[in-house]
Amino acid sequence: MNSQIIGEVKDRLDAAKKIVIASHVRPDGDAIGALLGLGLALRDAGKSVQMILADGVPSSFKHLEGSELIKKEPTGDHDTFITVDCADFKRTGKIFENFGQPDINIDHHKTNENFGKINLIEADEVATSAILTSHLPAWGFKITKPIAAALLTGIITDTLGFRTSNITPEALRQAATLMETGVDMPEIYMRALVRKTYPAARYWGAGLSSMQSKNGIVWGTLTLADRKAAGYGGNDDADLINMISAIDGNKVGMIFVEQSDHHVKISWRALVAGVDVSQVAKHFKGGGHAAAAGADIEGGLTEVQKEVLKKTREMLGL
Repeated sequence: MNSQIIGEVKDRLDAAKKIVIASHVRPDGDAIGALLGLGLALRDAGKSVQMILADGVPSSFKHLEGSELIKKEPTGDHDTFITVDCADFKRTGKIFENFGQPDINIDHHKTNENFGKINLIEADEVATSAILTSHLPAWGFKITKPIAAALLTGIITDTLGFRTSNITPEALRQAATLMETGVDMPEIYMRALVRKTYPAARYWGAGLSSMQSKNGIVWGTLTLADRKAAGYGGNDDADLINMISAIDGNKVGMIFVEQSDHHVKISWRALVAGVDVSQVAKHFKGGGHAAAAGADIEGGLTEVQKEVLKKTREMLGL
């Protein structure tokens, strides 16, 4: 842990008055949890804060207090630009292409490209929300119940409910600290990981029926036609990767999600210790950490799937 960098972040936050915070496209629970946790803390301290997600907030996280404040693009001027939970700058989306270098980059992915002026990267933490749980009080910000709910959502989702191989005693202590604010952890767990809408369940059905397994890899496929038939409104996998990751007898779980812009979104999960899927994702200009990673690849579903499966086997020796 770099105490100098932590101090530099504190100084920059103290000096900031008009702040823009962004996280990545197709946001997951940690992107939203870190964005809301930091954004609400800064607002409580009297700062002017814009919280931005290019793709907006998925319906499964709109119950979080403050989520209605998140917008799809920034307006007006700012003096501080912060990114959270982004391994590389392009993941913030096209709206930030000409926005300038972030003043602060806070993340937990080992593949982070250190693209900020100040880079607080703690790859041993289970989630970016966990980094903020550790440092917000030291930076002089109080973790209120709404902030705790957001941060706990980030920790729970990125650890699949404390089930990933990188879970630590410290992560459990962080969760306990957040619970002490009065947050209903079982409710957050249910909303983040268990409950599904009817369209999402139908979408899962299509993905599960497409499943294949070969040479230690189990994978599923979700097409645009599947999404339309199910009536699912998102462009993600509705967290189907979590179900695929629970299938026994494999070393890697994957899912391919066809996108409307001639791209395919791929998620990898390491199902056994010692497998690092982040390097495969990085090969395809994606990112993540050893246990979980993702990439967005231009091309048709069939050709992309063939290429990615081949490279995954080669790089991981499967």
